[in-house]
Amino acid sequence: MTATASPPGAAPGRTRLRVVRLRPRSATAVALVSVIGLLAFLWPLFVSPGSGLAHSTDAPLVFALVLPLLLAVVLAELSEGGMDVKAVAMLGVLSAIGAALRPLGAGTAGLETVFFLLVLGGRVFGAGFGFVLGATTLFASALVTGGVGPWLPFQMLGAAWVGWGAGLLPPARGRVELVLLVAYGAVAGLFYGLMLNLSFWPFATGMTGSLSFVPGEPLLDNLHRFVVFTLATSLGWDIGRAVTTGVLVAVTGRAVLGALRRAARRAAFEEPVAFAASDPTRDADVRH
Repeated sequence: MTATASPPGAAPGRTRLRVVRLRPRSATAVALVSVIGLLAFLWPLFVSPGSGLAHSTDAPLVFALVLPLLLAVVLAELSEGGMDVKAVAMLGVLSAIGAALRPLGAGTAGLETVFFLLVLGGRVFGAGFGFVLGATTLFASALVTGGVGPWLPFQMLGAAWVGWGAGLLPPARGRVELVLLVAYGAVAGLFYGLMLNLSFWPFATGMTGSLSFVPGEPLLDNLHRFVVFTLATSLGWDIGRAVTTGVLVAVTGRAVLGALRRAARRAAFEEPVAFAASDPTRDADVRH
């Protein structure tokens, strides 16, 4: 994205936000990886008793190998014509900040100090940027904290969805926007925990009775088991993540949104709206 000079006669200060653009092929790639990602998360609820996945511990490893390839395709699609050097630089800065913030909480007692940044970044720069920001931030933080493993692709995709959703929120300004982002941040924190639970629930050891995954059980029965598992093992952490994210958005939202929007303007993420220049000769002809 390059800066565009104001045409003659343009009204000063009249701008429109120019976010990271999603071409049809990029949007298709995001949709494809999201659908396959949902299958990677939700397969325990639909697998049949005779399926190889039902009795195999290799499923998370298979999905952990497939998801990074799909994410790489999406990142390549978004960067091809949708991001210029300035957008990539902004992505690198925000990803580095997120990677530095995450160890401050790292999920301890549900305290997550990174998701508010995904929400605010996705809000300012758009859904495509938010998707990439979520994936790269979790990847960078995993490198910093040594958290690389089969679970990482699931974390990256879950965080990518958080940033993506923030970019799709309806227009709002002022206090209404802040309330909207606080509510979204809290819901996104719960959603992220719920999806990550699904990724390891079938393979959690020591789970018996109403907590364990039973291959081939009816959908509603396994869904009930999953809800009980979530309530018993992780609801406190998920609520902590939701509260932490909501509070951080409320406390820092106005300042961070303002800083990101100023950075977007200075980096020419915004372009002037073109107005037709006045032609004195033509005006004179019209008068006469």
